[in-house]
Amino acid sequence: LKWRWNLFIFILTYTVAWLFMASMWWVIAYMRGDLNKAHDDSYTPCVANVYNFPSAFLFFVETEATIGYGYRYITDKCPEGIILFLFQSILGSIVDAFLIGCMFIKMSQPKKRAETLMFSEHAAISMRDGKLTLMFRVGNLRNSHMVSAQIRCKLLKSRQTPEGEFLPLDQLELDVGFSTGADQLFLVSPLTICHVIDAKSPFYELSQRSMHSEQFEIVVILEGIVETTG
Repeated sequence: LKWRWNLFIFILTYTVAWLFMASMWWVIAYMRGDLNKAHDDSYTPCVANVYNFPSAFLFFVETEATIGYGYRYITDKCPEGIILFLFQSILGSIVDAFLIGCMFIKMSQPKKRAETLMFSEHAAISMRDGKLTLMFRVGNLRNSHMVSAQIRCKLLKSRQTPEGEFLPLDQLELDVGFSTGADQLFLVSPLTICHVIDAKSPFYELSQRSMHSEQFEIVVILEGIVETTG
């Protein structure tokens, strides 16, 4: 969600929760008759000095925010009020944890950062260092670095096992430098990622003509830590 909707949900959740809990305190005072006897010094109400909804709301906010002005307080003559107080404490902790977690996730999400990592639109197969190689490029458009960047490639392709079992989306790992450490990237400039088509490669038995008719997909996964936010 956009920031304005996140803030709207943040404010709305607290407002609804506070109004609901204040209404519960007002209902208890109303059902016990505290509202009519609030100014009677000989009467012990559930919550002292709660005589209408605004005063019930102020008592709730003082309790929830642990302000404690001292004018309104719960008494021991009200077991239902004690139960509601426990429920209020638990509900307040849950709402705080949920909303703070949502805001933290929103601030730490690297969506914009991911848009500045670019991959080449097309992969190419050519000779490099005397070996037939599948190649594509990846680049970082920002000045801030990606820490511990690592790249992996998955080949998604349907196949049938020798036992006759059909695997609709079999995943095969394409070696892009695990043994040599070439999969650990230092993205200060655009890099060319290479997969050598040797006897261990899934493309070893494919020809240029069969490559056009084969149904497969290569998924490239780039993982790393954003330097500024972690």
